[in-house]
Amino acid sequence: MTTKSYEAIKIEKDKGITWLFMNRPDKRNAMSPQLHMEMDEALDELAVDPETEVLVLTGAGDAFCAGQDIKLYFRGGDADAKLRRKAGRASNNWRWQKLSTFPKPTIAMVNGYCFGGGFTQVCACDFAIASDEAIFGLSEVNWGILPGGIVSWNVVQMMNFRDAMYYAMTGDTFDGKKAKEIGFVNLHFPKAKLKAETIKFAKKLQEKSPAALQYTKEAVRAVRFMNEPQAADYLNAKSDALKLNDKEDGRNQGMKQFLDDKSYRPGLGHFKRQKAAAK
Repeated sequence: MTTKSYEAIKIEKDKGITWLFMNRPDKRNAMSPQLHMEMDEALDELAVDPETEVLVLTGAGDAFCAGQDIKLYFRGGDADAKLRRKAGRASNNWRWQKLSTFPKPTIAMVNGYCFGGGFTQVCACDFAIASDEAIFGLSEVNWGILPGGIVSWNVVQMMNFRDAMYYAMTGDTFDGKKAKEIGFVNLHFPKAKLKAETIKFAKKLQEKSPAALQYTKEAVRAVRFMNEPQAADYLNAKSDALKLNDKEDGRNQGMKQFLDDKSYRPGLGHFKRQKAAAK
C-alpha cells in the first residue's frame, strides 16, 4: 500500500511494524497545526493498511514530544479562530479518538522529552515503552495554564490520584524509570537499547491473533467504565462477535493445537498462527 509523504510527520515500515514519527526534531517535536492535520489523515490510512500489523509512535531525533507548539498552536490560534478550531479538532482526533481506537496494537516509544500535550498520545497507545533517560513533565502550571485538552483526564486514568496531582501542580519532571514506577509506562530501557527492545515487544504482539488483539483492547478499554452486569453483558457479546469475525479462526486453531496436537500450552505460550489468505 502506497504511503503518502508528509512534512511534519514521517512514516517508515519494516516487516509489519509501522513507525510513525512526529517529525519536527528542531522543535523537539512540538505539535503544530500542520502536524495535527497530517497525523489525523495518516492514522486513517494506516488503520486499513495491510502492511501495518503493529504501530509504533515516536519522535524524530532526541525528543518524543515537547507538547503543543506555543507559538504556532496557541498564539497562532489566538490570532486565527478558524485555524485554532481546525487544529484543535485534528489534535483531539488523532491523539485520542483515533489512537485509542486504532484497530491494531499501538506502542508509544518515548525516546526523550515528553511534556504537556504529549502525555495524551502516550495514554492513547495500548503500551508505552520509555528510555531511562526520557524526561516527562506536566509543565503547563509553569507558564500559567492547566493541563488542558484531556491531559488532566488522561493522567488520572494512568497514574494514581496522588501522583497525578503532584506532577500536575508542581510541574516537576520525572524520568523513564520513575514513569514505570508510577504506572505511566509498561517498560523502560537504556536509550541505546530502546528501539531494539521495542521491536522485540512488537514482534511478540505479531505472534498473536490480530482479531483477538483488537477485540481484547476494545473490551479492556470499554469495561473500565462499566458496572459488573454491564461488563458481563458486553464481554459476552464481544466474545461472540470475535468468533464470528475472526478470519483466521484463531479460537479453533488454538484449541486444536492444544487439545489434539499437544503443540503448546496456553498458560506458557501462544499457538502458531495460520494467517488468513490475502484477498
